Amino acid sequence: MLGGLGVWELIIVLVIILIIFGAGKLPEIGSSLGKGIKSFRKAIKEPDEIDITPKKENEEAKEEESKK
Repeated sequence: MLGGLGVWELIIVLVIILIIFGAGKLPEIGSSLGKGIKSFRKAIKEPDEIDITPKKENEEAKEEESKK
């Protein structure tokens, strides 16, 4: 059982998907779904990027004024 689905429920879902999308589109759908999951996992595992670009002088002056 996958997530509360029995064998018959899983077969019915797969048949409905096959009817809706057709046999030709299933490899495309599976491939794009796999790429999406892979990209999602990669984004979760990577640490957040830190912006180290230098600030412009105008931005620094505005920040100092707002701190006062």
